[in-house]
Amino acid sequence: MAAPTATTIPTSTGRSPMTTDATLTLAQWFSPAYPVGAFAYSHGLETAIEGGLVHDAESLRAWITPVLTHGSGRNDALFLAAAFHGDPAQADDLCRAFASSAERVMETTQQGAAFAATTRAIWPIDLPDYAYPVAVGRAAHLLDLPLELTTQYYLQAFASTLVSVGIRLIPLGQTQGHALIHALSPLCKTIATDTAQGDLDALSGTAFLADIHAMQHETLYSRTFRT
Repeated sequence: MAAPTATTIPTSTGRSPMTTDATLTLAQWFSPAYPVGAFAYSHGLETAIEGGLVHDAESLRAWITPVLTHGSGRNDALFLAAAFHGDPAQADDLCRAFASSAERVMETTQQGAAFAATTRAIWPIDLPDYAYPVAVGRAAHLLDLPLELTTQYYLQAFASTLVSVGIRLIPLGQTQGHALIHALSPLCKTIATDTAQGDLDALSGTAFLADIHAMQHETLYSRTFRT
């Protein structure tokens, strides 16, 4: 009798079917229990809440959406895909260069190093301490995980982190917060599809308000988060 194999989930894209092993690996990587320390970073959102610019669920959604579509969310998806397809070292250099402030560099490099260290310890892969999206993309390539699903998980985890900042600081109710995460999920899927080629010539950054608030966070008098 043949050995049992992992259950497969059919896809409609013509790509390789996703196994439950792959989805469980991604669920583990982007679980709050995976020790990347995402809970410690606000991506400049703490400054916006402190200044009253973000104060409820609607203003939080209005803040997160352009960060995903025109800021570091979309760029991170491109870096992730580029590392998956090609030269992770080049993607890593650009990822660090595109960080708009010292705290943003710290945010992506420290999370990336933490992700790489834990992943190396569990899976037998050669994964240097790249910036966070680059480390994820390279690890997904080495473990033959589906790119678009990996990017969707990454973006939803990023959005969830920002929503959790709002839950803690605005404060926002848990139900409101999770309703917002649910509402942002289709956007995460769209971005993952649009960036799947990993075209680094498509990099841009026009979420200026988020970048400015990330810079201002460096001198914020009282801070809960590291960025």
